[in-house]
Amino acid sequence: MKQSISLIAGLVAHASRDHHFAARVIGRAWQVFRQKGVRGLVRVLRTRGEAVLRRSVSYEKWVMLHDTLENSDMAALKVQLEQLDHRPLISVLMPVYNTPEKYLAEAIESVLSQIYDRWELCICDDASTEPHVRQVLGKYSEDSRVKVAYCRENGHISRASNAALELATGEWVAMLDHDDVLRPHALAEVALEICRDPDAVLIYSDEDKIDAQGKRFDPYFKPDFSRELFRSQNYLNHLTVHRTDNIRAVGGWRPGFEGSQDYDLNLRIFERIDPKRIRHVPKVLYHWRAIKGSTASEGSEKSYAYDAGLRALKEHVERMGLPAIVEQASDTPFYRLRFSLPEPEPLVSLIIPTRDKVELLRGCVESIRSKTTYQNYEIIVVDNGSVEMETLSYLDILSEEKNTRVLYYKNKFNYSAINNFAASQAAGSVIGLVNNDIEVISPDWLTEMVSWAVQPDVGCVGAKLYYNNDTLQHGGVITGIGGVAGHSHKHFSRSHPGYFYRLKVIQNLSAVTAACLVVRKDVFEGVGGFNEKDLTIAFNDVDLCLKIREAGYLNVWTPYAELYHLESVSRGAEDDPDKIRRFQAEIAYMKRRWPLIPDPYYSVNLTLDREDFSLGV
Repeated sequence: MKQSISLIAGLVAHASRDHHFAARVIGRAWQVFRQKGVRGLVRVLRTRGEAVLRRSVSYEKWVMLHDTLENSDMAALKVQLEQLDHRPLISVLMPVYNTPEKYLAEAIESVLSQIYDRWELCICDDASTEPHVRQVLGKYSEDSRVKVAYCRENGHISRASNAALELATGEWVAMLDHDDVLRPHALAEVALEICRDPDAVLIYSDEDKIDAQGKRFDPYFKPDFSRELFRSQNYLNHLTVHRTDNIRAVGGWRPGFEGSQDYDLNLRIFERIDPKRIRHVPKVLYHWRAIKGSTASEGSEKSYAYDAGLRALKEHVERMGLPAIVEQASDTPFYRLRFSLPEPEPLVSLIIPTRDKVELLRGCVESIRSKTTYQNYEIIVVDNGSVEMETLSYLDILSEEKNTRVLYYKNKFNYSAINNFAASQAAGSVIGLVNNDIEVISPDWLTEMVSWAVQPDVGCVGAKLYYNNDTLQHGGVITGIGGVAGHSHKHFSRSHPGYFYRLKVIQNLSAVTAACLVVRKDVFEGVGGFNEKDLTIAFNDVDLCLKIREAGYLNVWTPYAELYHLESVSRGAEDDPDKIRRFQAEIAYMKRRWPLIPDPYYSVNLTLDREDFSLGV
């Protein structure tokens, strides 16, 4: 009994910090109470409390549960491979220079031990000075599948990679660093993906690191292809497999980009392919060796790699004709695209629904006016039945002020309908949806968001929002978390970099919150705006973003638009039977309408129980 009370207390504490979670729990609790009484309710709350309070599983345990290859797994893969209509030849390229003997042998052995046997290993020794290198390569080249070229002088990794490419006869090329390790099923999974999607032109996998003793750690469970994340960091990295023709078509690896030669290659190939033909295998297929002096061990060991990547991205932006400059992403070893605004700057209509709570509305409006550097905007306040005299007086004042309008929506509260009503009367070509409990932090928040929203293939743009205690309220929306959707990295500290720096870099996401959302008016209207019939209060912003993504646009989240969000202080909790029924109906609608799991921008290997990017169990 004592344990049950503790677990339920923990659940209540979590609910007090997350009103969306609280609403889900209350709705479920009400149903259980009506059906099973007090005892049934206690059992459900105890079970839910265990799930919420359960500590994140360690990677070692996760590997044991989900990523340990048994003989039966190997046998099943071999059966699948035997049934393939086409078994592509994969050329594994490996530039070598003075690799420690042990690691060089392990890298080569990892190819020799592949379950999939349609491969060739193309090695180029870049004029190594250590005598064991030639001895090891000579030994393994006795296998006809292992081809070796020797450079007369050291030309560095780009030239060595090109020399290895000259040996390749396969349809596909996979890159292997000379001290790293492929998983035994790596090429098998690649071959299966090629056959699942014959139109694929680039395939990448998840990865982890191994130390000098071979212990696995620091897994990177990646999203599917995100153009903006890719332009922020080379997250494709290991294992990346290209169609050979594409590498040759762009001229291979360019000398002068050493350290980021693969990033430069990927950017140039990306310019000539359809992103829909980039495929992600969400499995750890590659072990990145983390030893002293390696990028995996310490990124600062190779600052030249960062500089080469920055230059590669700048040239990519120039080739693509993007109206943007490339900078270092603050407090990271990664990059930021800063788009310029068109001339003249578009008019932005900032829509702020409100009801009483004048102190919130005043704080919101005044922070926009006093801190926003973007000038061409109008404020549209939509009042939904305020009755307090101080609020009504303030609305009268606002209605007389420049570039400010007050609209009155006199029907029952319906967030979707209120915003659709205001959007229909907005004069701007760009709409900004702003909650009345938002306060500006970064003066160029609107400049940043509009600069992305005006890009032709971009839909919704979301901001980085904090609670008033400087913990994160919104780092983007991940579908499937908690059943429908949850906020990325909620409650993380303001300075935290997030999962592989995802709180510090621009990226594509499935959805962003409408507490602060910018979108072109024609895009908003093109998908019919908010769904005011089925989603009157909850999840309407998620639904909007998914409709816009379905229409072919990319949704973008940027950490460079920072604001406070006091989160729904003005509306109250979902704590009566009618609200609970409405909320449950909205959940049901979202599950019927959208394939919420998996979210393409969130790994299937990560948890759906929490918003912290911890491992799934």
